[in-house]
Amino acid sequence: MEMIWEFIHAGAVGQATFGNVFMIVIGCIFLYLAIGRSYEPLLLVPIGFGILIGNIPLEPGLGMGIYEEGSVLNILYKGVEWGVYPPLIFLGIGAMTDFSIMLSQPRLMLLGAAAQIGVFITFLGCVLLGFSVKQSAAIGIIGGADGPTSIFLASKMAPEFLGAIALAGYSYMALVPVIQPPIIKLLTTRKERLIRMKPAKPISKRLRIMFPIMAFIFVGCVDPGSIVLLGMLFFGNILRECGVTERLAKTARTSFIDIVTIILGLTVGASTDASRFITPESLKIFGMGAFAFCVATAGGVLFAKLMNLFSKDKINPIIGAAGVSAVPLAARVCQTVGAKEDPSNFLIMHAMAPNVAGVIGSAVVAGVFLTTIL
Repeated sequence: MEMIWEFIHAGAVGQATFGNVFMIVIGCIFLYLAIGRSYEPLLLVPIGFGILIGNIPLEPGLGMGIYEEGSVLNILYKGVEWGVYPPLIFLGIGAMTDFSIMLSQPRLMLLGAAAQIGVFITFLGCVLLGFSVKQSAAIGIIGGADGPTSIFLASKMAPEFLGAIALAGYSYMALVPVIQPPIIKLLTTRKERLIRMKPAKPISKRLRIMFPIMAFIFVGCVDPGSIVLLGMLFFGNILRECGVTERLAKTARTSFIDIVTIILGLTVGASTDASRFITPESLKIFGMGAFAFCVATAGGVLFAKLMNLFSKDKINPIIGAAGVSAVPLAARVCQTVGAKEDPSNFLIMHAMAPNVAGVIGSAVVAGVFLTTIL
């Protein structure tokens, strides 16, 4: 009987808290959004199930928990703590990304830069809330809607908030279809949403090959803090564009990035143990992350409207929302919003330009923070 009682006490009966139950409910909600509503299932299914794993109550010392040194989950989580997984994700993104639409319409890169205003405004807001400068930088980068960059920067500047920042970054990436459409409609008129943009000009293969090489050399020299993320992004892209490494490019954009995404999502979810995760600071991080994302979306839309004041060739301001770096989800949202006004107006290719520019922009901003603050 004593053995039976110890067995029962080691599990949920003896160790469960209200926080564990609350987080398990959150994990189930994530799984519902992914499976029932198709909200970015490749992210939310691993994260949601990881939350379940991380919040099943366990007696300390069993060697099973993600924070117990030497456990399997702990070993996998080292890739998050050490910032290993984000550059690998960027490698896969680079192998999937076509920069030609951005190169054919260089002015649309400004929309990706404008969206980074959410990062800097949130950075200042976090400082006012009492977070340190390093912590504020790590929280502010959530506004770029770039989960890997958020994890990478948090691992360097705010490891104590890594779980909260990682979950917030990926959660808002997945909720792009919920958050962005109301902001777009609030800031634009129907006439603006009906604007048709000219087709993009074709880009030569030579320029597509030269761009990742020259862009990396330039950005690396100007912003050395971004070398790791942008180096992997542009390396993946050169694998795609050079034409002689198709097998490597295919691996990078398929099985390789899928494996890393599975492990990253699962361990990020499992890191949300209620005893460490449910704190006033975590709630502030989630609130400021939402604020950052909304400001970044609004910044891209409003800057597109500003550009239209000085341009004869008008930009549909909807695509300004794609300046956040949730690729290609933000571009698909722009297409959906535009299609509701005019089903024959195809915006997704135009939206991909600020979308991929946003990926570069968020990595550059992270590099600036690392160089100037760390």
